[in-house]
Amino acid sequence: MSTTSRTLSPSRSAEDRAKDQRRPLRILMTWRPEAAGNETADMVAWLARTQPVQVRTATVIPRVWAQQPSAAPDEEYESWLDEETHQCIRAAQSSLMAAGLPADMLDVDETSVVTHASSETGQLIQAAQDFDADLMVIGSHPSAQRGRFSIGSTADALLHCSPFPLGLATRNAKLSKRGVTRVNCAYVDTEQSHQALRHAADLAARWNVPLRLVAFSPRGATMYPTQVPFDRASMMVEWREQALALLDRGRDRAQSRHPNLSVQTETGSGYGWSGAVNAMKWKKGDLLVVGSSVLGEHNRVFIGPSTNQIVRHSPVPVVMSPV
Repeated sequence: MSTTSRTLSPSRSAEDRAKDQRRPLRILMTWRPEAAGNETADMVAWLARTQPVQVRTATVIPRVWAQQPSAAPDEEYESWLDEETHQCIRAAQSSLMAAGLPADMLDVDETSVVTHASSETGQLIQAAQDFDADLMVIGSHPSAQRGRFSIGSTADALLHCSPFPLGLATRNAKLSKRGVTRVNCAYVDTEQSHQALRHAADLAARWNVPLRLVAFSPRGATMYPTQVPFDRASMMVEWREQALALLDRGRDRAQSRHPNLSVQTETGSGYGWSGAVNAMKWKKGDLLVVGSSVLGEHNRVFIGPSTNQIVRHSPVPVVMSPV
């Protein structure tokens, strides 16, 4: 059985979910030699302050061209590749230790995986499958603003095909020393957001923290800037009433799954996606869970236009949940 179906299935019993709450969270941390920051290690260590984890790191050294079958082995190249592999392992583990991850939370069987392949995305997914990961943590593009996540080429590919939940580590985030203190879920009462809600509620229950259901609305007639301004106040009043009603339904869903869970609801409205997201108060201990687009395949992550905007403007780490 895949990790995704084990962790997120709505049909699993309360007893099975309770077992998941007791087991360490299995995290695959992706690491690249050219990484400009330490955000992936910081997010992993932050989660480790929330509950026990098992961590394995994964690095892919991209192969620019394939070696011809008839070509003789290049000993100089093989020697470089071997040394680069060892250096990547040491650097990835050092980043985790510097972030404060306890040494005993590194996977005892194989703490790091380094592969040499043409498909970075495929190799990272394979590494997550081999580890039976609950979460794959990926870093932001180096151009990201402080406290934000910017999608790079590898992240973009994973955000359109990963069968595993993805942890998106924001650049230079200010994270709570107590770990995650509140789980947030972007909720719009669709089947995709129902799956994200199940994931978010399970995490909140596992960590014994509140769950906040949030709904965002960029102010105006559409979700994007328009050529002709249109900003009628009555539309926003109507939207807020609709949003509060769907958030109430979401709260009922979450509490039917976890009766003792504390669930809050809140709406955010402002000019553009940045204004809508920033209209809410965020804490250092906040984690935001978002769902995949309806365009994606079953049991795969697929980031849609609205989710893309939320991810870009979120001031806190994000978990992208598969459909």
